Amino acid sequence: MISFFICLLLLIGGYFTYGKFVEKTLGPDDRTTPAVKINDGVDYVVMPGWKIFLIQLLNIAGLGPIFGALTGAEWGPVVFLWITLGTIFAGGVHDYFSGMLSERNNGASISEVTGKYLGNNMKNVMRVFSVVLLVMVGTVFAVGPAGLICNLISGAGGSGLFTNVKFWLAIVFIYYIIATFLPIDKVIGKIYPVFGICLIIMAVGVAFGTMTGGYQMPELWNNFSNNHPTKLPIWSFMFITVACGAISGFHSTQSPMMARCIKSERQGRRVFYGAMVAEGIIALIWAAAGCAIYGSDALLAANGGNSTTVYDICTKTMGGVGVILAMLGVIACPITSGDTAFRSARLTLADWFKIDQNNLKNRLLLTIPVLGAGVIISQLDYSMVWRYFSWTNQTLAMIVLWAAAMDLYQEGKNYWVAAVPATFMSAVSMTYFFCAPECLGAFGLTTTVAYPVGIILAALFLGLFIRATKKHSQNNVRMHKTA
Repeated sequence: MISFFICLLLLIGGYFTYGKFVEKTLGPDDRTTPAVKINDGVDYVVMPGWKIFLIQLLNIAGLGPIFGALTGAEWGPVVFLWITLGTIFAGGVHDYFSGMLSERNNGASISEVTGKYLGNNMKNVMRVFSVVLLVMVGTVFAVGPAGLICNLISGAGGSGLFTNVKFWLAIVFIYYIIATFLPIDKVIGKIYPVFGICLIIMAVGVAFGTMTGGYQMPELWNNFSNNHPTKLPIWSFMFITVACGAISGFHSTQSPMMARCIKSERQGRRVFYGAMVAEGIIALIWAAAGCAIYGSDALLAANGGNSTTVYDICTKTMGGVGVILAMLGVIACPITSGDTAFRSARLTLADWFKIDQNNLKNRLLLTIPVLGAGVIISQLDYSMVWRYFSWTNQTLAMIVLWAAAMDLYQEGKNYWVAAVPATFMSAVSMTYFFCAPECLGAFGLTTTVAYPVGIILAALFLGLFIRATKKHSQNNVRMHKTA
């Protein structure tokens, strides 16, 4: 339990130290934010800082830091290190810059921001990539809760229409239409803070119940090895599996929404870096509970993080209250991530095609097709496609970090703050791609090949970045001489 508390203190301390360093590197100032300058009453709305923090937390969290952390616990307490260090030096940096760069570009979607710093080709790739990813995320976060509600009603002896998945799926999508279409402060701004508080209370309850329930939490230094029952490699499988609990590219698609709502740039560290640290703490708690209550073998047998293991842990640590919180967690949390995923898809398309969203007709013209695509996808068997999500998610984070590094370079600031985690995540992403069974591992490639190839490609990306910075400097010199 000592190693758990050390990691917890590191996360909290990381916010006040390294988070402050990252903030100082960017240099927030007193410029007028998009929420104040544009303020269209729909997507650009000034909201209180505490509310923006809770909305951002629920936007980026959902079930990510719960399911991912529990599955990551299959490797044992070594997962504590990745959650802690990944959050401080990678996830927090990624979330802060994705939010602040959006804010400094009039709240632009992450595809537009990336294109500004990495070129038009990358912008177009990111536009398509982001919309497809967001629609897929929103759809999965509709199908899962709908199925769970049916199972709960059936288990309680219910029957008829209320045990029909399509009925509940229709209910969820109706809510999605409302949340995607209406101004952000009318639905999301009102209910998200409540569910955000529930997410925090659930984590605190699990932590307290685990520590006082007689469970033995293994120490990191006694288990500093690969404890996965099948010896699945720590590098890079564990890094990809934990995802949202350490760093997640999905966060960069959500941060622009809150970038359109902050009143001052000085709120950025609390909203973006702070929400990531809060998510890291939640992930650390669930990983610790998984190690203590289940252990690696039992977690693997239970298929890692899922609604069943979450329900079981909440019941064992909090009793009847835990059951209620578990239901809020496995039903409300994914729904509240799904609606913002669809909203982000609408905003990305609006930025792409320059469609004014202050007009009701224009919002409907984007909302209906986006949700329609989700309805169609929800009827398909896309389980195999979803297996690629973790990799694409971390690859998106890698691209955003490179964009942040380029911005810092152009501003004459310490770009290594973003370039180092960008290089690291490049190695993680490329290694996984070359050995994962759903990627090139299906063709027989193993870690023997993937490890050196991943490192070489990460070094290549770093080299291309340095080359781009030199080219940018040379162009500036020529322009200065011409002037």
